[in-house]
Amino acid sequence: MESTILYIKNMVCNRCIRVVREELEQLGFIIGPIELGKVTIRGGLSEENLMTIEKALISNGFELINDRQRQIIEQVKKIIIEHVHHGDSKPQHINFSEYLEQQIGANYSSISKLFSSFEGVTIEKYLILQKIERAKELLAYGEQTLSEIAYELEYSSVAHLSGQFKKVTGMTPTAFKNMTGNRRKPLDQVS
Repeated sequence: MESTILYIKNMVCNRCIRVVREELEQLGFIIGPIELGKVTIRGGLSEENLMTIEKALISNGFELINDRQRQIIEQVKKIIIEHVHHGDSKPQHINFSEYLEQQIGANYSSISKLFSSFEGVTIEKYLILQKIERAKELLAYGEQTLSEIAYELEYSSVAHLSGQFKKVTGMTPTAFKNMTGNRRKPLDQVS
């Protein structure tokens, strides 16, 4: 049976997967494998089907990605988010740029230039911003020490995490932890 793979922007969590699955099934489509940023639909799709899907996705804050460059950018974001927020780990012996090359199947320099040109921020900066959002989440929970958070987020030291945290947020991790209110961003708005 023929199937179609659709790439979807702003699919950043398991709840997003559930919403996309429910919406597409409600429209009568048979869903195959689904993961962050990507869904397989069994059977062929007409232009009318694609427009219906796109309309349903937009109403839920998602967007259909049609061009290959945007697909690569969303794939980079997905890999970073899964790594930082969902504990998907890369092998210890390789650095993150090598890991991205392996996962995407393209040279890191090309991926990096493409990402920066579309997103206005480097992959390294995007990774740091995602790590800081995760640190905020872990600090808000209050269940781990700063040292444990630094280790989980692969920082070389608490000082390194604290320095980046202050540079991004304008406050120390301790000050953030002690303040009231939620100053976290949704993952699809981190940039």
